[in-house]
Amino acid sequence: MKYGICNETFGDWDLNRALQFAAEAGYHGWEVAPFMLTDDIRSYGDAQRRAYRDAVHAAGMEVIGLHWLLAKTEGYHLTSTDPRIHLETVEYFRDLIRLCADLDGEVMVLGSPQQRNVPEGESMVDATAAATVVLQDISPTLEECGVKIALEPLGPQEGNFLNTAAEARELIELVGSDHVGLHLDVKAMSSEADPIPDIIHDNADVTLHFHANDPNLLGPGMGDVDFRPIFQALKDAKYDRYVSVEVFDYSPGVERIVRESMDNMRTAQN
Repeated sequence: MKYGICNETFGDWDLNRALQFAAEAGYHGWEVAPFMLTDDIRSYGDAQRRAYRDAVHAAGMEVIGLHWLLAKTEGYHLTSTDPRIHLETVEYFRDLIRLCADLDGEVMVLGSPQQRNVPEGESMVDATAAATVVLQDISPTLEECGVKIALEPLGPQEGNFLNTAAEARELIELVGSDHVGLHLDVKAMSSEADPIPDIIHDNADVTLHFHANDPNLLGPGMGDVDFRPIFQALKDAKYDRYVSVEVFDYSPGVERIVRESMDNMRTAQN
């Protein structure tokens, strides 16, 4: 099991300073929110991509991949039945896949609830069909670039599409691509009826990535969730990919979040 951290955790820190701090704290992987790189990924050139990738490698880390794929964008939507929006969304995903590959990343986490919620007046059946076609349309590019996309269930407080791991799994099966799998997030799983260890066990065969956090929006072990059974379930499932820290409340300060999250994850496995 390897530890990663999301780059937006560090806010406006200099990249090299952030990477060094993360590496010294014990993280191996660097997860990238595209909006932290640029306002327009299509203008983010080859030289910039190489320089970013090389900086991560120089710190002794690797790029895990991308998340927050559609955050802070306009005109893209996973579940829209509008043909124009569908085509533009597919093309943008293809651009993200190429960006991920250029950074040596291997997985893209598809959360972005605002850009996948079922549009007003549209049925869940039509929304699911639209999402299926988008994911099928980008599958050849995923295969070509050696990248996988992981669907992230999010609780009903965040959106109305893919609220459970079971719902995400149904969509994965509809798409029918080996390059489309599941992402699990502790904060999101906390809203499900089933215990988190059971969700991990039941979906071990399709899980590509994992976020460690707490419903209080802080890092693992910084709230009420007991991470000992969670890490035991990951071990039992022989999960050997990244466990990546993703927080939403930065008020304790970057240094404390980064260090305490790592300490708590290590303690939970002892």
